[in-house]
Amino acid sequence: MTLSKKLTVWARLLLGLFIQLLGPNGSLAQTYLLRPDRVFDGETVHENWVVRVKGDKIEAAGPAGSVSATGAELIDLKGTTLMPGLIEGHSHLLLHPYNETPWDDQVLKEARSLRVARATVHAQKTLLAGFTTVRDLGTEGADYDDVGLKQAINQGIIAGPRMVVATRALIATGSYAPKGFSPDINVPQGAEEADGHDALIQAVRRQIGKGADVIKVYADYRWGLMAEARPTFTLDELKLIVEVAKSSGRGVVAHAASAEGMRRAILAGCETVEHGDVGTPEIFNLMKQHSTALCPTLAAGDAVSQYRGWKKGQEPEPERIRQKRITFRQALDAGVTICAGGDVGVFSHGDNARELEMMVQYGMKPLDVLRSATSINADVFHLADRGRVRPGLLADLVAVTGNPVTTIADIRRIRLVMKGGTLYQR
Repeated sequence: MTLSKKLTVWARLLLGLFIQLLGPNGSLAQTYLLRPDRVFDGETVHENWVVRVKGDKIEAAGPAGSVSATGAELIDLKGTTLMPGLIEGHSHLLLHPYNETPWDDQVLKEARSLRVARATVHAQKTLLAGFTTVRDLGTEGADYDDVGLKQAINQGIIAGPRMVVATRALIATGSYAPKGFSPDINVPQGAEEADGHDALIQAVRRQIGKGADVIKVYADYRWGLMAEARPTFTLDELKLIVEVAKSSGRGVVAHAASAEGMRRAILAGCETVEHGDVGTPEIFNLMKQHSTALCPTLAAGDAVSQYRGWKKGQEPEPERIRQKRITFRQALDAGVTICAGGDVGVFSHGDNARELEMMVQYGMKPLDVLRSATSINADVFHLADRGRVRPGLLADLVAVTGNPVTTIADIRRIRLVMKGGTLYQR
């Protein structure tokens, strides 16, 4: 082999080695060795484990003696529990608490530019609270602005969680809100109205084309002037929505509070039911049979009740709250898969842990709640690259002081937040 050929071979080898050292953005990949007291891997707890991160991925995890520290910056996390980045299952980054501004006024009176500006702050607060992924289920009158927000985060323009977005969501004509205006006036709605075969197909495809990762439907709502919740779409319409969405590889999630709305959503093939306020044992057994997950949004109902005057801790629980405790227990007894999602936006972004705390208060074990907020949400939302501490998965990690497996409130004691190998809090 001539000298020039030998040099060419060596150059190629060196180039290959250099490429391996590069991170996802073309910079040299940083390597960390995280050393907490324990690791919750998304399923079980391991004492005296360490986690090695290289670039944007987890490179190794296991007992301290089994993972190499060579070439890694050591981050000592004594006194902490390290776990996968938390996944918020039901968020609205383009909303803010209703006791600040009523929902109607946010939809009708706040400029979308204002709402997006506020949402950038919501995104940062969510990430720093340890939630590295959110499933954002509707812009509530802000069209497709969640798509741009997601792009800004992905491009590193602003700090925030990874986003799974639903864009506008689908409603049956006449069923949603704002309401209470003269019937002679066409009022802008908080989601996209569509009915019947052709219009529904077009609406689903339009939302997907604009950037929707998932399709959200309102399977029931308060028809008329704030009347009782009743089913909206027919079963055949819901089946059509699911069929069209699935042909593009996307699932459908259903807002449903009534038993009949839940039944139709389950039979149509919706992957998750949001809220499920007045489900019955029969409905929850049906969810179990069809592998439909429940996102109970306990914190939203709690917040709204307080906005309406309930003095929590000083007065008896309203009937709505008592009923929710019962139905949540029924879902647990039926073995329904529970997602962690609080409908945050109804209450403050960054306070996402409120839902996890309430899930424990309503009867779940802390370990099961942590599973819901990590591996279970990842599985239900088809996010195979996160939700567990496992080599090859995204280095989305959070460390908290204490042990939330025994004391769920420790989930708020954030010590470290890492997303894709980048430290956002240390």
